[in-house]
Amino acid sequence: MRKARRCATPDHGRHGLRPDEQRIAELGLTWGVGGFILLMLVIIWNLARESKAGRFGTFILFFVLAFGILGFAMKSVLQWLMNL
Repeated sequence: MRKARRCATPDHGRHGLRPDEQRIAELGLTWGVGGFILLMLVIIWNLARESKAGRFGTFILFFVLAFGILGFAMKSVLQWLMNL
């Protein structure tokens, strides 16, 4: 039985195949939330169509959803500007 080799560098998670917790959280935040926003767009579109909301009702539904998307984008921009 062979022993498992230890990595010579202490930051083996960064350069190896195993992602660290920060990288997983970063990917989940960008791709996960982006996918969730797309899912919400489909849900809102389906809701507006099935409820026969009309043009104005559909506009209001997407307008409110846009505020949530804008808030998420502004959070990212502010974090980038403040170097957090």
